Amino acid sequence: MALEIWKVKVRNPLPPRDEPYWGPPLGRGKSLGIRKLRLGDDRWIAKLRDHTGHHKKALGQVTEDFDYDKAREAACEWFKTYESGITDDSYTVEAACKDYVEDRRTERSEACAHDADKRFERTIYGKAFGRMAVVKVWSSDIKKWRRETGLSKSAQNRTMTPLRAALNLAVANRKVTASRVIEWRSVKQHKGVDKRRTLFLDVDQRRKLRDNAIGGADDLVAGMALTGARPGDLVTARVSQYDSRTKSVGFGSKEHPRTVPLSAAAALLFDRLVKDKLPYAYIFTRDDGHPWAHSDWDEPIRDAAEKAGLPKGVCLYTLRHSFITQSLMDGMATLEVARITGTSLAMIEKHYGHLVMDAARTRLELVQLI
Repeated sequence: MALEIWKVKVRNPLPPRDEPYWGPPLGRGKSLGIRKLRLGDDRWIAKLRDHTGHHKKALGQVTEDFDYDKAREAACEWFKTYESGITDDSYTVEAACKDYVEDRRTERSEACAHDADKRFERTIYGKAFGRMAVVKVWSSDIKKWRRETGLSKSAQNRTMTPLRAALNLAVANRKVTASRVIEWRSVKQHKGVDKRRTLFLDVDQRRKLRDNAIGGADDLVAGMALTGARPGDLVTARVSQYDSRTKSVGFGSKEHPRTVPLSAAAALLFDRLVKDKLPYAYIFTRDDGHPWAHSDWDEPIRDAAEKAGLPKGVCLYTLRHSFITQSLMDGMATLEVARITGTSLAMIEKHYGHLVMDAARTRLELVQLI
């Protein structure tokens, strides 16, 4: 018999028992009840009956804040979630991120997976936010987590991108309902923080940096300076990706895999690094022979820059920026630079358009027009 369990005067006198007391049906096969375990310990419970049998869900303890109306809302949300095929509401943010990394590894590239995984290692894995169930994550939780990462606003933007993608994948994989998307969609990227890189190292400065780098860090500096690749391209590249006959190397970039030509100096570097290595071995490794992990190179590059007397803020990406800048100043076509470095023409125009104009003006002066 259904009881008027929304009434306190009906609930309180009920004696403790294992079987819940059920209220009126909330729909076909759907019920909300109260379980009386012992005096003063009452708990709301939802029940759903479908073709697979009976399913129950503990909703929480009866309190002034979590009354019948709130419990009814929670029960209806659970019914909807369960009927949509989502039966595990303990799926965590960390689990979603790890699933996303594996998805990138199989669907895109090792470089893409590596980049996301290292960002999550610094900000999600083992953290309180990572242990939260996705169904319980609100936009305020995401904003709080973002503030507490200790990252700059531009770095927060770069980390939010894979996190948002991981949570969207959780929806696509039916780990959480689509109604949750609004929570991370409403967390907007910081505006005006991704400014153009302006730190440029000339040839002498690039050579000084390499002179002061040691071992594997020296190889990375040389690789960056000679290819303009992303650090992730180099540290994930395998011996099999380098073709010594055509003097070219394949990179698994963020956007699309690409094969790029190497200069004679770059080919000499790659020939030395791949010597006596198996096809699946990494080309660029640390001094101990292990693969580079994300940001392992930060400290040795910073130390080398300081010893070389270079400006503060020099990092591996400075060499990528310097490669693009030098190539454009020396007259390479924007399309060639874009393809070699794995970026788009739009990005070249956005960040290096002034160099393109200057180079074009210089070449224009050599044209006899009148």
